[in-house]
Amino acid sequence: MAGFNSESEPKRGAVAGSVFAVVTIALMGYLTFAALQGEHGLFRLFQIEAQEKRLAAELAELSAARAAIANKTERLSSGSLDLDLLDEQARRVLGLGRPDEILVR
Repeated sequence: MAGFNSESEPKRGAVAGSVFAVVTIALMGYLTFAALQGEHGLFRLFQIEAQEKRLAAELAELSAARAAIANKTERLSSGSLDLDLLDEQARRVLGLGRPDEILVR
């Protein structure tokens, strides 16, 4: 009986070691996949950074456009009326010109 136990122990140890190695490799593979492809993974981080840069550029564009509109609004307000700008806007909206001007469209 002692011989039977000594032969089965190495087989159990080899099987247990193999199972442990397979489980460890599978766990490492899963964690690597999750770190790269998961919802909070590395590739998602790169996507978010690219989106952040695109949105920052769009914000700068919109801020510049807003500043230009605010400047025109200020210049057309009653407190500081820019007559040249008012004349330009009225001509453009109404499509009018003076008799001594040549209009090019």
